[in-house]
Amino acid sequence: MPVSLHHLVIDAHDLPALARFWAEVLHWRVLSEREREIVIGPEETAPVGICFMPVTEPKAVKNRLHLDLTCGAEDREAEIERILALGARRADVGQSGAESWTVLADPEGNEFCVVRPKRTLIG
Repeated sequence: MPVSLHHLVIDAHDLPALARFWAEVLHWRVLSEREREIVIGPEETAPVGICFMPVTEPKAVKNRLHLDLTCGAEDREAEIERILALGARRADVGQSGAESWTVLADPEGNEFCVVRPKRTLIG
């Protein structure tokens, strides 16, 4: 059997706060909570979730891997505002301003993008 993706793992300085931020952003829920890890996902049987693991040091450099989030085109600006209200901030990683995505950072500084919706290909 080939390998498959199980979890994305995010290091967190404030484990419960960061896990709950991402659960709110994604409309997911906390699936398990232990002293040294919190897992969130859309449901218990989901093939992939996000696992938060504690670290003592704060984030220092730009992510080598980031999440791209999408929503309906008509909802994009409202979703960005909702995510900002949850504790995200706008981030500058060298974008020109002409991009089709918006770069944000979570409360611990992990960058992620809200991108335009995928186009549906016909035929």
